[in-house]
Amino acid sequence: MNNLSPFAAHPREGGGPEVKKQDLDSRFRGNERSMDPAYESQAAFRALMDCTARPGELRKLRGVSAPAPFAPATAALIQSLADYETPLWLDAAFAAEKKVADWIRFHCGAPIVREPGEAAFALIADAAAMPPLAQFSQGTAEYPDRSTTLLVQIESFAGTPFTLRGPGIKASREFAASPLPADFAVRMKENRALFPRGVDLVLVAGNDIAALPRSVAVEAR
Repeated sequence: MNNLSPFAAHPREGGGPEVKKQDLDSRFRGNERSMDPAYESQAAFRALMDCTARPGELRKLRGVSAPAPFAPATAALIQSLADYETPLWLDAAFAAEKKVADWIRFHCGAPIVREPGEAAFALIADAAAMPPLAQFSQGTAEYPDRSTTLLVQIESFAGTPFTLRGPGIKASREFAASPLPADFAVRMKENRALFPRGVDLVLVAGNDIAALPRSVAVEAR
């Protein structure tokens, strides 16, 4: 898999390297019980595509065991989408935990990069402190899918609602997530103005995910 947005990608066949359950349980005890990697990889990918087609709608994943601060659904998505050709960027909360990098190498073989703009995926555990979206790869006019997808972990899909409009939404949809940066709606407006370039966001709370692709308009209420 190369450096493409997951919305133009496919899950790697077999869901990654074969893992012995005993080794997995002893090295990486986490949030959910072990399960068939191929099936779960395909299920996570399908759920993500469904979310992307319907911005702001929630889908529940069967989480994957991973060390903190991974949410179960974040681990499931990374295990489905990342491989040795898929550079990842970690925010400070993820980067501070050595077990995170160990888990990524063991399950995906994905390289971890220092600069946000070099990443195909960004893992963000501290949503309120996420970097400006402009720091990530925006893609190009010729290859807009070569942008960064942000996997942003939040506490819950609750709080002050935003109004979403755009493809996949009939009229409008209310959407809430917290915590988020105070200027989140402004950031998303600037991101949408770059379309077809721009980044895509996947918000994660535990086992639940929702997508905010670059095509969606996010309005503060």
